[in-house]
Amino acid sequence: MKVGSSDLDIYLPFDQRNRSRGKATADDGQIVAWFLNRGETLRQDDLLAADNGMYVRVVAADEPVSRATSGDNMLLTRAAYHLGNRHVQVQINTDSLIYQADHVLDEMVKGLGLKVERVCTAFQPDDGAYSSHE
Repeated sequence: MKVGSSDLDIYLPFDQRNRSRGKATADDGQIVAWFLNRGETLRQDDLLAADNGMYVRVVAADEPVSRATSGDNMLLTRAAYHLGNRHVQVQINTDSLIYQADHVLDEMVKGLGLKVERVCTAFQPDDGAYSSHE
């Protein structure tokens, strides 16, 4: 759910947001647990309705990732293809590709002619063609 305001925020890296069940500490110290239907995941700004009537907003936490850039859109497209061919989760932006930091993938992407740098930022990969998340 993505409407309304929240009473609490939880900051979660991608690996935690990608789980159907989990537990985290909210920004005020309260423990928040979630139980989603199998296959469902959490995304930036999702709201969780707690049993006590409170709403908890999911925030994508900054985490170490690799950002690949190029001024050549064809190179970005080729890199996206090769990362996807390896079933790598990729956040596709107009000027970059972001994926979880991995030195082997970094070398592959550099070999394709892109610049790769390690950054710490929120990571929200594309859901993919078969996703039903709204």
